[in-house]
Amino acid sequence: MKFTATQIAGILEGQVEGNPEAAVHKLSKIEEGEAGSLTFLANPKYTSFIYTTKASITIVNKDFVPENAVSTTLIKVDDAYKSFSKLLEYYNEVKNNKVGIEQPHFMSSTARYGEGFYLGAFSYLGENVEIGDNVKIYPNVYIGDNVKIGNNVSVFAGAKIYSESIIGNHCVVHSGAIIGADGFGFTPNEKGEYSKVPQTGNVILEDHVDIGAGTTIDRATLGATILRKGVKLDNQIQIAHNVEIGEHTAIAAQTGIAGSTKIGKNCLIGGQVGIVGHITIGDRVKIQAQSGIGRNVKDDEVLQGSPALNYGDYNKSYVHFKNLPKIVNRISELEKNIDNENS
Repeated sequence: MKFTATQIAGILEGQVEGNPEAAVHKLSKIEEGEAGSLTFLANPKYTSFIYTTKASITIVNKDFVPENAVSTTLIKVDDAYKSFSKLLEYYNEVKNNKVGIEQPHFMSSTARYGEGFYLGAFSYLGENVEIGDNVKIYPNVYIGDNVKIGNNVSVFAGAKIYSESIIGNHCVVHSGAIIGADGFGFTPNEKGEYSKVPQTGNVILEDHVDIGAGTTIDRATLGATILRKGVKLDNQIQIAHNVEIGEHTAIAAQTGIAGSTKIGKNCLIGGQVGIVGHITIGDRVKIQAQSGIGRNVKDDEVLQGSPALNYGDYNKSYVHFKNLPKIVNRISELEKNIDNENS
C-alpha cells in the first residue's frame, strides 16, 4: 500500500511542507529512514537525524522550524507522536480489513455471522456460534460451541476459544491465546489420588479487551471468569478459574493469578508477578515486577517484593539487604572485640 503526503496530511489534518506527491509504503525510525518510508520526530533528542534521514516523509510538530535544509517532506501536526500512533491504527485497519471466507474451513450450519466477516483457512466454528459485524477470524482458529463474539473483533491465527465463552465488542485475541480451558480443579481422595472437579462455567470478556499471544484464561468452575471493560493483558499470562479483573487494568507478561481472586479497576501489574487465590486487590493498585502477592490489597497501594511490601518500605529495606554482608562482618568484629575485652 502506498500513501502520498497529501493523503497522510488529510488523515492527520496536517500541513504539508515539501513535495505533496511524495509517496511512502513502509515505516521507519528517523535514524534509519530510507526512500519510500514514513517516520516522525517527537523527541528533541532525535532532532539532528531530520537533517540526514532519507525517509520520504516525516511527521513533525507544528512549532518545528528547521535550522538547516531538509530533504524529507514534512507534515506538520499538533502532536507528532499522537498523530503517528493514529496513522498506525489507520494502517492496521486498512491492512487487516480482510473479508470473505477462505477454503478449507469448517462452519456449523447453526453458526451465524454479520457483515464484513473474514474467516481464514483451516478455522473451525462450532454449533450455535454467534458472530457480529466486522469480525476477523484468522487461519487455524478454533471456536467452540455456543461462543458469542461481538462487533469489530479480531482473533489471530491459532487462537482457541472454548465453548460458551462470550467476547464483547472491539476485542483483540492474539495468536496462541486459549480462552475457556478448564480451570485447575482436582480433589484428592484418601488414597492420595485426584479426581477432576467439572468446570461448568465460562469466560466473559467485556468490550475493548486485548489478550496477548500465548495467554490462557480458564473457565470458571461455576459462574464466570470475567475481564471487565478495557482490560489489557500482555503475552503469556495465566488467569485461573473464577478470577475477576476490573475495568482498565493492565497486566504485563508472565504474571499468574490463582483462582477466585478479584482485582480492581485501573491497576497496573508488572511482569512475572504471582498472585495467590481467593484474595481481593483494590482499585488503582500498582505492583512491581516479580512481586508475590499473598494477602488482600487496599486501594492505591504500591507494592514490591516477595512477599510484597509497601513500595517505599521495600526500597528502604533494600538498602539494608544489599549491605547485609558488611553488617554481618561488622557484627563479627564487634563480637570479637567484646570477647577480647572479657578475656
